[in-house]
Amino acid sequence: MKHARPRYLESKRTVDARARSPRVRDRLLAELPDEPTILEAGCGTGATVPQLLSWGVDAGRYRGIDTDERIVSFAREVRPPALRRAGHTVTVAGTDRPVSRATASPPDFAVEDLSISFETGDALDALESAGSVDLVVAQSFADLVPLDRFVSAIESALRPGGLAYLPLTFDGGTIFQPDHPDDAAVERAYHAAIDDAPGRDVRAGRHLADKLRKRDGDLLAMASSDWVVRPQDGRYRADERYFLAQILGFVAGALSEAADAPEGFDSWLSTRWAQLDAGTLLYVAHQYDLLYRAQ
Repeated sequence: MKHARPRYLESKRTVDARARSPRVRDRLLAELPDEPTILEAGCGTGATVPQLLSWGVDAGRYRGIDTDERIVSFAREVRPPALRRAGHTVTVAGTDRPVSRATASPPDFAVEDLSISFETGDALDALESAGSVDLVVAQSFADLVPLDRFVSAIESALRPGGLAYLPLTFDGGTIFQPDHPDDAAVERAYHAAIDDAPGRDVRAGRHLADKLRKRDGDLLAMASSDWVVRPQDGRYRADERYFLAQILGFVAGALSEAADAPEGFDSWLSTRWAQLDAGTLLYVAHQYDLLYRAQ
């Protein structure tokens, strides 16, 4: 299941925006210093940057890390002009513009007083070597990596009192509507295929919360942040039809390689594709937003 494709990541931005918990976001913003140093693990297309700016985080230092060089190149190319079109003042690196709390890693560009860089690399390695940052962001990430190492890496990266904002962490619920008699069998097989992959955890949300509660810091906030994609009058918003097609593709890819795929899976999948084409397919993924403060 290759999630890191630019159009897929861009197509889910509207889904993510609806899903994020306002309560967890508000607690994050209440705790965040005025000019934070921010490290994002698995930054994708850089969509967190406009989200932070819309929340008023417009000063400090943002550094995004992703393993996929194509995705990082996309972020560097697309994000600055998109931010300009949204009305932000964007300054490319190499000008004399002052950047608050800059590090040795040079920014790609600055938006207002927030300096921004996107880098190709292993996000866990970056967390473990980051030093002291104010905020770690890891969105839709924890279910992709070994949780014990991830939690330890967060602790390594954060300064005392630093924050980890971990939104959209998958937690073992994959729902399609209308009902189909093979839904339960398909969900079980799909989740088993995820769990069989090295480092994956289909119930990462609850397990991450448990591991954070056992640390010396504080789990400040936790709330559901389910993805919900539903048609209205037979149509999907923005590029969400493509997003939903990719989700069906992930399920198909996982179960085509599984030894214990349900007997009725081909019929189930054909039905779901037909419903997507007809604009009647609804999808829900159960997730959590978490906010942790290091001691």
